[in-house]
Amino acid sequence: MSTIKDYSLAEHGITKILWANDHMDALREIERQFGPTKPLEGYSVGMSIHMEAKTARLALLLKEMGARVYATGCNPLSTQDDVAAGLATMGVEVFAVHGASPEEYNQHLLSVLSYKPDLIIDDGGDLFNIIYNLPREERWHIIGGCEETTTGITRLKACEKLSSLPFPMVNINDANCKHLYDNVYGTGQSTINAIMNTTNNVIASKTVVVAGYGYCGRGIAKRMHGMGARIIITEIDPVKAIEAKLEGYEVMPMTDAARIGDFFVTATGCKDVITEKHFPLMKHNAILCNSGHFDVEINLDDLAKMSSDIYTRRDNIVGYKLTESGKVINVLAEGRLVNLAAGNGHPAEIMDTSFALQALSLLYLVEHQGKLEAKLYNVPNSIDQMVARLKLRTMGVTIDHLTDDQRAYLGMSD
Repeated sequence: MSTIKDYSLAEHGITKILWANDHMDALREIERQFGPTKPLEGYSVGMSIHMEAKTARLALLLKEMGARVYATGCNPLSTQDDVAAGLATMGVEVFAVHGASPEEYNQHLLSVLSYKPDLIIDDGGDLFNIIYNLPREERWHIIGGCEETTTGITRLKACEKLSSLPFPMVNINDANCKHLYDNVYGTGQSTINAIMNTTNNVIASKTVVVAGYGYCGRGIAKRMHGMGARIIITEIDPVKAIEAKLEGYEVMPMTDAARIGDFFVTATGCKDVITEKHFPLMKHNAILCNSGHFDVEINLDDLAKMSSDIYTRRDNIVGYKLTESGKVINVLAEGRLVNLAAGNGHPAEIMDTSFALQALSLLYLVEHQGKLEAKLYNVPNSIDQMVARLKLRTMGVTIDHLTDDQRAYLGMSD
């Protein structure tokens, strides 16, 4: 039995799901190809992923492919209650409520696992983390799963380093059709949309400090620069710092950037990127937000201890008045994933390729059941290429192909 806020919201949620469907051509092509044959018949899928319209479309695709689907969110503030209600009326068991407490959120994860899914789709690693700590006899039924975020993959690699994984996991995040599109263009656009809609402030002429120059950070920097902002990058990786410098951005430590930034966006996947040593240096009315998966990049405990007043300024904006200086530091979406906690997430066209990888990777796990070691796998290149060609076809784009002579010259076999 689903756990949602209000079934009366379903009609509005279904409208949003149908809109997403109209802009996810690759998933529709996969459904046309695999829907009739039901390759996931007899299997169940547990999902912990942002509960919004594009995710709902993926859940429905898996259902059309024959799977029993059980879905929850991966961040309480990114759950859209109308989408959860709509999906629950469309044949998927849903356990997700916007603003759920940590205890409720954990119970939603456990509810999904109570159905003993054969396959999992994770976003950030919370679902896997529970499974990883279960007794071996309680996780034997799981064939494998997929993880699509940088944060989740980092957690998986840490687990793999400590001991072998309990079952094979596919690294969706590092597939070309994921990080080159989703992380760069999806995170860039959705982050800037959330900031603009939440603050109603102009970006042009402002100084934007982006912490982390991975694929998400460079996407944010690219979009902010396109809006007319001055970009400062903070990094701990010297190679990425050089890349940022060669792209024309300023690079400096956060202690220097804190003095001159108007907007601060963290996208590192690490903790304590902005802390008590940085807040007093900032301008009055500086705006801080996070595009990393977990709400640990901006240390709000430090900020609260340094503040004489904490108050709501607008929806999804909390002001912290510093005791010593009287300056106000503004934090968006409680320091959570801003593009979803205060926005609508990535565009549907972008998530189309990421979710196509998810669906096809689940098929790969089923087809290779019992043949894969319990470790982290990259998405097979054949699947990555298939999704890219599928997406090109739906975009009306054709490309050149190697001739036999060219293949021979390059030493490529058929």
